[in-house]
Amino acid sequence: MNIYGTILILSGPSGAGKSSLINELNKKIDNLYFSVSVTTRKKRKEEIDGVDYHFVSKDEFKKDIEKGMFLEWALVHGHYYGTSLKYTIDALKKNKIVLFDIDVQGYFQAKEKFGNLITSVFITTPSIKVLKTRLLKRDTDSLSEIEKRVENAKKELQKAKEYDYFIVNDDFELAKKQLLSIAISSKVKTFSINIDNFIKKWV
Repeated sequence: MNIYGTILILSGPSGAGKSSLINELNKKIDNLYFSVSVTTRKKRKEEIDGVDYHFVSKDEFKKDIEKGMFLEWALVHGHYYGTSLKYTIDALKKNKIVLFDIDVQGYFQAKEKFGNLITSVFITTPSIKVLKTRLLKRDTDSLSEIEKRVENAKKELQKAKEYDYFIVNDDFELAKKQLLSIAISSKVKTFSINIDNFIKKWV
């Protein structure tokens, strides 16, 4: 399969500011495809189906797992999350940067399938205290749900060293510049360039 796009994976705890950083990337990079995940959790009032997530039932999600329709999927906080394989491959063939916002489980599944095409970034807050403050301020989850997210964040942080890059989102402007630099550099990785074709033209 001739694929010359690249995959940029962002992981990190809910509340680390990934969505805000993704919005900034969308403003700066034209050839970017943001992969909209599929989930079984309930839609929040500010979310739009097909834009923030594709919201489906658990039965529907499980049927798609059996059909092999996901690049990766994971069960997180009692809800299923997954990434469509078809849309990912189509975007890669168009030489796009395919951007994923997925958890650690999903990252390892994606890495098994796409290997060197992936550039990975773990994004977190400067401390657990800051994370809790942001989650409380967001006011979208119950206290018990926030505690689950915090406990999960502790576990995921242990896997951060498995990623290519690590960003502490304390200063948003700095984090934005760092992520933009990583995204741009991912497009010049040798694995995402048709080197053989270049050599034919070069000689």
